[in-house]
Amino acid sequence: MQRLAPYQSGLWLAEYINLCCQLCHVYRSAPQDLASWQSNNLSHTHNSTQSFLSRLHYKFNKGLLCSRCHDSIAWRPTAFTVDIAAGTSLPIQAATYYDYPLRQVIRAFKHHEDMTKLPLLVHVIRQLPRPTGCHSGNSVILPMPTTANRLVKRGFDPVTILSLYLSKHWQIPLWHGVKRVDDTISQQGLTRAERLTNLDNAFVLSELPPVKRILLFDDVATTGASLQALARTLYQQSAPAFLTDQDSTTQSKRYHLSAYALAHGNMGK
Repeated sequence: MQRLAPYQSGLWLAEYINLCCQLCHVYRSAPQDLASWQSNNLSHTHNSTQSFLSRLHYKFNKGLLCSRCHDSIAWRPTAFTVDIAAGTSLPIQAATYYDYPLRQVIRAFKHHEDMTKLPLLVHVIRQLPRPTGCHSGNSVILPMPTTANRLVKRGFDPVTILSLYLSKHWQIPLWHGVKRVDDTISQQGLTRAERLTNLDNAFVLSELPPVKRILLFDDVATTGASLQALARTLYQQSAPAFLTDQDSTTQSKRYHLSAYALAHGNMGK
C-alpha cells in the first residue's frame, strides 16, 4: 500500500470538504481546465481502467483555487537553461514567477513551516508540465538535497515534502542518492557569482541512480545556481558509471537531466 504524503489528510480537507479558494478565501474553488488536466494526467495511462479511474478522480476533484485567482497568475514561464559542461546545458522549467503573492506563500511555508500554505503550493506543483517520455519505469525525481545542520535548524525539509506531491502528481518515484555537504551556507541573499562559489563541491553522489532520466526539483530557482551545481555533480559522475573500457560513446551514456521548480525570476524583468 502506498504511503500517504505528509499532511495528506489536510490537503484532502482543503480539496474536497472546504471548497473555499486557498488564495483569496472568498470564492469557491474550481477544477482546472479539463484539457490541461488530461494532458498532464491521462497521457501516460496504459489501459481503459487507468483512464476511467483518472477521469473519476477529476470528476470529484473540486480544485484548490477559484477560477479568477488561478487565471490571475502567470503560469509556466519560458524555460531557461544553465551550462553544466562544454556544449551541455540544463533546462529549467518553473511553474510560475517568484512574484507576489506566491513569493510570500513560499517563504511562509519554507521559513515558518506554515502548513496552511501547502494546498496552494500543491496547486502550483500541478501546473508543472509532465516531462515528455518520462514514467515510473525510466525516470526518478531528485529533490534538492539539504544539509543535516539545516534540517536540524529548520525542523523539516520543505523541498522533500513538496517533491512527494510532485511524485504523486507525475507518478514518478523519488530518489535520494545525492548528499549535500554541510560546510555550505544558505544561498539566500548571495549574488550569482557568490552562489556558484558557495556551491563548489557542495554535492556528493552516494549511490548510482537506478535509471538514466533524472528530474531535478527545487522550490525556487532564483538564478538556477543550486540546480546547476547539482546537475554538474551528476554529469561528472555519469560517464564513469556507464562507460566500459570498450565503450567510447560517452555522450550517449550520460544521464538525461532536466530540472523543475515552483517559481523563478520576476515577471517584470
